[in-house]
Amino acid sequence: MKHLLYIAIAFVFLSACSSQGTPEEEAAKAAQSYYMLLADSMPEAFLNARVGADSLPEIYRAQMQKVYEQYICEVNAKHGGIREVRISNNVARHDSAQHLTYAFLMLCFGDSTQEEVMVPMVEVDGKWLMK
Repeated sequence: MKHLLYIAIAFVFLSACSSQGTPEEEAAKAAQSYYMLLADSMPEAFLNARVGADSLPEIYRAQMQKVYEQYICEVNAKHGGIREVRISNNVARHDSAQHLTYAFLMLCFGDSTQEEVMVPMVEVDGKWLMK
């Protein structure tokens, strides 16, 4: 009986120390968190989750942020906003030639419609960002 307890404790410890998931799963989780920024009406934070966002010219950056704001307004008006962002049942794909991982998300809107989007992701210094 005592051995079973030690095995159970070892199993829990090893499970806690195991890796977070595959690169595809990690990219999909990051993409999901970024799209939740749009759902929460945070276009500037969404823009900052893009590769190279910190080096965009200020005029272009302002235009990109305006586009995201318009998208949020349009989704709110047409669909009642984004209610939930789920990782799609489609498996994320890795493109080794372009060094991208494509994450698939399901946007669930307030009017009960859904839309699947594909988000190209790239890993930069251990952090997944949108391409």
